[in-house]
Amino acid sequence: MNIDLSVQGVTKHFKAFTAVDDVSFDVPEGNFFSILGPSGCGKTTLLRMIAGFTEPSSGSIEIRNKNMVGRPPNKRPVNLIFQHLALFPMMTVGQNIAFGLQRRGEQKETVKAKVQAILDRVGLPGFGDKSIDQLSGGQQQRVAIARCLVMDPTVLLLDEPLGALDLKLREQMKVELKKLQAQVGTTFVYITHDQSEALVMSDHVAVMNAGRFEQIDTPQNLYNDPQTAFVAQFVGENNAWSGRVVQTVDDVLQIEVEAGQTFRVRPRQTVSQGMQIDLFLRPEAMLIQPDPSIELLNRFEVKVKAILFDGANSRLLVNPLKAEREILIALPQNRQYDHIRVDDRIEVGWDVESGICFNSGRCG
Repeated sequence: MNIDLSVQGVTKHFKAFTAVDDVSFDVPEGNFFSILGPSGCGKTTLLRMIAGFTEPSSGSIEIRNKNMVGRPPNKRPVNLIFQHLALFPMMTVGQNIAFGLQRRGEQKETVKAKVQAILDRVGLPGFGDKSIDQLSGGQQQRVAIARCLVMDPTVLLLDEPLGALDLKLREQMKVELKKLQAQVGTTFVYITHDQSEALVMSDHVAVMNAGRFEQIDTPQNLYNDPQTAFVAQFVGENNAWSGRVVQTVDDVLQIEVEAGQTFRVRPRQTVSQGMQIDLFLRPEAMLIQPDPSIELLNRFEVKVKAILFDGANSRLLVNPLKAEREILIALPQNRQYDHIRVDDRIEVGWDVESGICFNSGRCG
């Protein structure tokens, strides 16, 4: 397996503040790799170090086994796309794409051929003579990508490039970017705070928090098997409780949460009696009016506070009868629960295998 980008032990200090703290990862050739994290976690600083706009305080950055530390941006085989695409409005599409090639001194006929070829690859054949203001937001996005890809970078860096688009176009462009990357085969390193973008498009995702990587994994594993409480909370929707382990029977924990309510859960990590834990449960793991014959199920009554209709993502917002906590429950798409109304009392439940718990680090 060829490694296009290798970042090892990279740290960046700004005086007393550590923006990036000992980060290491490898990106294989042709991979779509995303760095996902909240604002201020250090992901843009990390991307700028890869691009060459910021030098690391320590660590190494290699592209195709060549050390990049100390090399200026224009000497690195990378291109960077920002949220604001910075297309030249006074130039045509073709002139925008040709700009870098011309500055590199390539022959006129070579530039023309490369521009036509890259327009075909990004699905914009015949667009070379159009002006930028004639294009939709999605088409402008493709032109920005084409302008970078025509320079044949080893790695294309994308800094929240969909952030300025409206919601519907953003949803369309997630699919388009994934298809485009697979088609052109260039290695993409993409940073975002939007978990949906990262999960939909990426081969692998690194979840970043306070300058460090909490977990690097496939989107499926991040969602289904988070390794830290931060990842469990940040990736996807979750219902969360804090509680204390009061009993352990046959590898099943009994956890006391608020108002004396207890749940049973089979832990995925070592958790012992008396430990304070954080418990996470996906809305789709909640069962509405579960079959009474199902064993090893946590059951409790709730009052329906609101019905949140959102097509395939519709949910119930409920309160347990003995607590003020709000819980989200995913609604199945077979419409079998259309009879449920606000203020109804219903029984819900969840399997002991569905909960994910972590040591909270608090004293019991």
